[in-house]
Formats: sequence, C-alpha cells, structure tokens
Amino acid sequence: MISYNPKEWLRFIFRFHRADTIRKLFPLIVAICLYSWLITFVELEYLPASITNFTKNIPTMHSLLGFAISMLLVFRTNTAYDRWWEGRKLWGSLVNNSRNLALKMNSLLPVDDQKNRSFFRKSIALFASELKQHLQNEKTRLALDDNPHPEIQGFDTSKHIPAQIVALMMTKVNLLHRDGQINGYQLMMLNGELQSFMDVCGACERIKNTPIPYSYSVFIKKFVFFYVITLPLGFAHTFSYFSIPIVAFIFYVLASLELIAEEIEDPFGKDENDLPMKKMSDNIARNVQEILH
Repeated sequence: MISYNPKEWLRFIFRFHRADTIRKLFPLIVAICLYSWLITFVELEYLPASITNFTKNIPTMHSLLGFAISMLLVFRTNTAYDRWWEGRKLWGSLVNNSRNLALKMNSLLPVDDQKNRSFFRKSIALFASELKQHLQNEKTRLALDDNPHPEIQGFDTSKHIPAQIVALMMTKVNLLHRDGQINGYQLMMLNGELQSFMDVCGACERIKNTPIPYSYSVFIKKFVFFYVITLPLGFAHTFSYFSIPIVAFIFYVLASLELIAEEIEDPFGKDENDLPMKKMSDNIARNVQEILH
C-alpha cells in the first residue's frame, strides 16, 4: 500500500509511480491517437459532404451515452472500493483478535509455563502470516509452504493451513481445560476468540474468490471501447486534428477508472495499492511477542 500526504498536490500531478495507469495504458493511448488521426484525416479529406453531415450528429449520441457510462463506472469503482475497505476492516479485526487472545492467554497461563506460552506466541503470529500467503495464492486450498513448521506437530501442508493452525490452538485450549488449568467460563471466552480467526479467514476468502460478475466486467470494457472508437467520427469536423489528443484523454480517463477498479477489487494481491498484509502480520507477531514474552 502506498503511503502519501494527500495535501501534496504538485507531487501527485507531476510524479509517475509504478502503479500509475498511464504507464499501463500508454501503448493503447498511442494506438488510439493513430486511429483518431486516421479517422480525422479520412473524414476531412476524402468523405463526401453527405456522410460528413451525418457524422456531425454523432456527438448527440455521445452526450446521451456519456451519462450511462459514467454511472456504470461510478458503480464499478464504488463496488471495488467497498471490497478493498471490507478487506482492510477484516485485517483490522484480525489484529485486534490476535492481541485479545494473547492478552487473555497471558492472564490465564502461569508465568513459568513457558511451553504453552511459546506455543500460543508462535501459533497466533503464524496464523496471520499463513493467512497472507493463503490469500495471495489463487489455489487457496493447496499447500503454500515448501518447508514444514517443526515448532508445531501435525502441521500438514496438504490441507487448509489457516484452519489447521486454529484447530491446533483449539485443541491446546481444550487440553488446558481438561487438565484443570482453565475453567469452563474461561474456555467459552477463549473459544469465541478462536472462532473469530476463521470468521476473518472465511470473509477474506469470500472477497478473494468472488470477483465482479464476468458479464458485467466484459460489458463495461466493450462499452468503453465502442464509445471511444466512435468519438473521432463526431469530433473531426468540430475540433479538426485537435480531436486526436481529446479522444486520447477521454480514453485515458475512462480506461483508468476501470483499471483502478480491477486493481483494488482484490485487496489481497501484491500490487502497490493492495493491503500491506506482510506489515500487519509482522505487527501481530511483534505485539504477541511483547504480550506473551
């Protein structure tokens, strides 16, 4: 995720970063400029007056369709941002739940019980890091780590890794209850915290595995494409060769909105605008280490 100062206007205007849409769209912008020049040249130099009179009415169609395409793109970007913000809230909940579980285990476990303290210190931090890898892999049901974790017995990389970690923590908590180290009320209190880990995982998987419907995404791209390629037909006699940069700029704006929506609708990737899951998982590990040390 890119950290920035929203008050630095000049820096935003004249700085180009790796995630900037103009870098990704540059080849298409050049192609649109060449296409606009060809259409403008042919229409101004070779087409008869009867056809050019017809093309002069095309901007009326553009004004009608412009409202529709703007509404579609606004809905598209709002939906994508909702997914990004929901992912951020889920990881915020994971940070809080990890701290809460560590605080409760710190109060319940004796100071000299280093074995159980070490187990929860490692497993709570491990859940966040494994969830990050789990979400960044398209095949979330497959093993993500090449090397096993020797600090946790029975760790099987061929299964759902986050679920395994929570299952091991639940087993450990129930063993503590069986051995009389925690009572029934404390067991219920801890089970709620442990259940919240899988609630966060399931909600993140829902965002990861449920993209915007295919037909909707395809329709927007086709709409933008056909809208832009008809612009030079109506702009040629109004703006002459100035229609070339005008059409290129309109394409840049419309296509950029779609590119931004595509990038942020999956907040668990590795793009610059995705969530900093690595940093948040490191913060969880550091906080849990401080609490259960």
